[in-house]
Parts: sequence; structure tokens; C-alpha cells
Amino acid sequence: MSARRGSGTEVYVKLLDEGVDVWRPVPATKQPDGSFRLCRPQWYDPHSETWEFPPNTRVRCEMKKFADGNRGLTAVAEADRVAPAAEED
Repeated sequence: MSARRGSGTEVYVKLLDEGVDVWRPVPATKQPDGSFRLCRPQWYDPHSETWEFPPNTRVRCEMKKFADGNRGLTAVAEADRVAPAAEED
């Protein structure tokens, strides 16, 4: 479970409503700001599984060590969501 090098990257997206942790490898494109845009694979079926972040979402990623010992790049947050700025006194 590793990121692919070259024109695209493989990002793991958590599947919701599975009862256990399940991660779907999804092709993604790295953006200039360091985020990744999830691609919509031809096999994607929103009726058969629910992704935490749907196709075309820009996401922030972190490396994760999976239960089998392999590591992979995982989507952890939407890149467009910005934390509110702290108010200045």
C-alpha cells in the first residue's frame, strides 16, 4: 500500500458504514498546494460503497501504517476547509 510515483498518486479513502476500518485505494492528482484531488474511477459506484471523501474532492493526506504493516497515503480532511482564524485582540 504505497503511493504511486509519476503522473498520479494512489490515496486511500476510508469507507463509511462498513463496521470495521476499510480503505479504498483511489487514483489522485497532486495539487500545487500539496493537497490531492481524488479522481473518479470508472468503477466508482456510490450505491455500493460510501467514501468519506467523494470523487473530485481536494483532500489533505497523511501517511498511515495499516494493520497488515504496509503504509499508504490516506485522505484525512478536505483541503478546502480552513480552520477559522483566531481573533486578534
